Amino acid sequence: MKYLILSLLLVLSSLCHAQITSEWRGPAREGKYPDQGLLTEWPAGGPEKLWSVDVVLKGYSSPAMGEKYIYVTGREDTIEYLTALDYSGTLIWQVPFGLAWNKSYPETRTTPTLYQGKVYVISGQGEVVCLDEQTGEKIWYQDGFNLFSSKTNIYGPSESALIVDDKVIYSPGGPETSLVALDCHTGELIWKSASINDRSAYVNPILVNHNGRDMICTILSNHALGVDPANGKILWKFDYIGLPTDQTNGGMIITNCNSPLYKNGELFINKGYDHPSAMLKIHPAGDQVELKWMNKDLDTHMGGYVLVDGYLYGSNWINNGMGNWVCIDWETGTTQWEETWQNKGSIIFADGLLYLFEEKRGNVALVKPNPKKLEIISSFRINEGTGPHWAHPVIHHGRLYLRHGKVLLSYNISGRE
Repeated sequence: MKYLILSLLLVLSSLCHAQITSEWRGPAREGKYPDQGLLTEWPAGGPEKLWSVDVVLKGYSSPAMGEKYIYVTGREDTIEYLTALDYSGTLIWQVPFGLAWNKSYPETRTTPTLYQGKVYVISGQGEVVCLDEQTGEKIWYQDGFNLFSSKTNIYGPSESALIVDDKVIYSPGGPETSLVALDCHTGELIWKSASINDRSAYVNPILVNHNGRDMICTILSNHALGVDPANGKILWKFDYIGLPTDQTNGGMIITNCNSPLYKNGELFINKGYDHPSAMLKIHPAGDQVELKWMNKDLDTHMGGYVLVDGYLYGSNWINNGMGNWVCIDWETGTTQWEETWQNKGSIIFADGLLYLFEEKRGNVALVKPNPKKLEIISSFRINEGTGPHWAHPVIHHGRLYLRHGKVLLSYNISGRE
């Protein structure tokens, strides 16, 4: 019953957050999917693979799930493309939308956001683009990186558009502004925030409702901040880089990849590279924050984390090629356990269970949330595609979708035809 209630809350949260059809890490960007009736264990070789296709081009982004089509971004040479597939994996169309990042790790990172029949993407060069969901026709385009004098770090723009009240939120960073809002119908500028003189990072912003007040929360290179979505006013900022750290690679201290997570007036922020995660308590008026606790064990690299029954689950960073899995208490920040399974990676939740996708070899695990130990129920390994397994899994209508480089795979995890 509690998971049915959770499912209803997730659906209501999605409706409240601008009736978005599909976006990064599911409703409210929390890594939780509302599907029910999923398998509670898998056969030895894994759940039934329905299909795989190798036409989505190179990318680290996750698929977005529309009413008729699946949308995936990918790179070919210097151009980024949006691919539409039907739910049998058949290619419907593939259109260019922008320029790829031209330095370290140039594969596409933007997971499409679907809203009111349109697809919103942000290219590796910071171009914000709106396309028609049925045809792929470009509706509007803004060169956000140059238009707003953006400043980013060595991996370039890596953002999935957040939609708030018909506004597309983009994080240029730099001396001119920190966040901007574009009209979702025309692409015209609605507001731009003041600059906190900080570069953008690789974080997808979230929308929270704090004591009846909507607030955009995100992390730039050095600071976490809250912004009023109505006018772009910066409500608060927090010096995240200034926390005491064991980090020895000073050049990576500005590398932030994970979206914050909000619950009951508190905001969890996290980064890898031996920098501590932190819990911020937002004051009732929403105009200040204070540090509640820090934790040095759950320093997630880029795989996200989920909150289940008062505990946070995710992986940590030992080095760029290695990490363990960790559970910590949301209220106190106390580490419950740290255990080794394959390698670090991404994590999502649905129907009472966790799904782990480790990044080095492509192992996938079905896990029972347990604050006492890592309790793996079933696992299997994918053997298609190339490169790191950095795309986060997606669950939609009883299907598990995994992306590895040019390949997208669909698995039946409902046990139904």
